[in-house]
Amino acid sequence: MNSASLSPDDEPGRLEILRYFLPGDGVELKPKTTISVALCTYNGERHLPEQLRSIAAQDRLPDEVVISDDRSTDRTPAIAEQFAAHAPFPVRLVVNGRNLGPTKNFERAIGMCAGDIIVLSDQDDSWFGDRLQVTEDALAQRPDAGALFADADLVDENLNPLGYRLWDSAYFNCKLRRQFDAGNAFEALLAHNVVTGATMAFRSRYRRLVLPIPSLWIHDGWIAILIAAVANVICANHPLIQYRQHAAQQLDAAMRTLAAHFANTRADDNQEKYRAMPEQYRLVYERLKASLGAGLAPGIDHLLQQKIRHMDRRAGLARARSWRVPAIAGELALNRYARFGYGWKGALRDLLVNLEK
Repeated sequence: MNSASLSPDDEPGRLEILRYFLPGDGVELKPKTTISVALCTYNGERHLPEQLRSIAAQDRLPDEVVISDDRSTDRTPAIAEQFAAHAPFPVRLVVNGRNLGPTKNFERAIGMCAGDIIVLSDQDDSWFGDRLQVTEDALAQRPDAGALFADADLVDENLNPLGYRLWDSAYFNCKLRRQFDAGNAFEALLAHNVVTGATMAFRSRYRRLVLPIPSLWIHDGWIAILIAAVANVICANHPLIQYRQHAAQQLDAAMRTLAAHFANTRADDNQEKYRAMPEQYRLVYERLKASLGAGLAPGIDHLLQQKIRHMDRRAGLARARSWRVPAIAGELALNRYARFGYGWKGALRDLLVNLEK
């Protein structure tokens, strides 16, 4: 058994890899791929035990689980400590010195992972037994892929099926799936963020690109779009988890009618939110330029600048609805509503949204 030291350019946190040789023939085998689970918790005592059991019951066990707790005030840390004492793999629990919020909590958990693949985990879901094996196999078959995400069965608080799946609620339709299959994940994600972090895994070599995560972004959207700019993002076409829906969630995946969608839009959107949209994508552009410089692909550069122009135009819409018509018509004529959003639905949203708030 021989060991080889890694160069500074290799995976952070991996001090060495072991190379195994078949007896007598000198044929070198590939080193084992390692998997880290980045699990974030906050006051999750009710559902965390079920999630931990599902991780421990994987067909392919993780090589480590990193739990970052955001200063829970319930029994969550105690549950994690008890799990760590009996788990058949290393478990590291870190309690934040102050409450960071979900995005920064995931940032911290990701930063502590040592595996080749980082699998994200919420505290309140339940994984199917093949999640890690499917993830490892899919990424092994696609060396060009930097990340993978999957569908999920939506369930209620007691894990009873709701009768539809995550991709149904996210409007991840056949057209978008074809874009991913064709290697056009970046353009698809500029139009719709269809990647849910609870179903996501990515290669740890991209950690330096995605960290730190800016406060204007939720962690899954930020990670997905940055990796899609430099590698393929692939999808597993069957559910790998049960995605629990309950009142305490940060985000939900409820199915909404078109009327309910527009009602929600008019109630929630405001001028401040619209002004933040182009800033989100400027942050993406700045990170890519800082990380890649002239290495940023011209097609990616062009698409991102077009997206920023579209968002700038939307952020500058007049408060009075009748005065918005020329700007909206111009973006429709340039086909940017279709390319970077929901087409006429996005235009109608911009016409109806209340920007007086």
